[in-house]
Amino acid sequence: MTHDPPLGAPVPGWTPPPRPACTPLTGRYCTLAPLDPMRDAADLWQAFSTDDRMWSYLTVGPFASEDELRAYLEQIAPGEDPLFFTIRVEGRALGFASYLRINPEAGSIEIGHITLSPALQRTRATTEMQWLMMREAFRLGYRRYEWKCNALNAPSRRAAERLGFTYEGTHRQALVTKGRNRDTAWFSVLNSEWPVLEQAFEAWLAPENFDAEGRQKQRLEELR
Repeated sequence: MTHDPPLGAPVPGWTPPPRPACTPLTGRYCTLAPLDPMRDAADLWQAFSTDDRMWSYLTVGPFASEDELRAYLEQIAPGEDPLFFTIRVEGRALGFASYLRINPEAGSIEIGHITLSPALQRTRATTEMQWLMMREAFRLGYRRYEWKCNALNAPSRRAAERLGFTYEGTHRQALVTKGRNRDTAWFSVLNSEWPVLEQAFEAWLAPENFDAEGRQKQRLEELR
């Protein structure tokens, strides 16, 4: 007697989605604009230079001067994978992030190179940035949205879980970064999970979810 091997679930009518375009994504609290070194370098240098600890788990930085930062931005801005966006709040560039590992054939895309100045951290704009990029990926038809970080980066891991990502495991000795070993923690959101997450994001970002002092009334996790 022979038995058929187990197979994955069918994906009827699957068509690879288009690659994301480098066009602005606009929200209530921030705008994601194509990275422009000439426009953004001065703002980013000012925003980043307030605390070098923000670079601890990133693969680049800190930068010694505005010119050095601009040179790095000029290097990464033209690429299509990673595809970089500046995070702009009230007309100022305060950070950047990218889509990367863009694989339309598999329907998989990652958010990464998330570089947030102290002025952006733990703000509504940061959560909205995540929502804008996630929403665009699923709108285009991607079925898997990834987040990876240094396994020792506890704030990044907490952020992924707060945003609704599922932890999938840790790749040991995945990289050597700044002369040190890096184990990489993997997280993902699937398209089947997005409708619930989208509703939670929209409810959390609504102005009525914040009191007169700007404090949240309901946590994002509660709204899921």
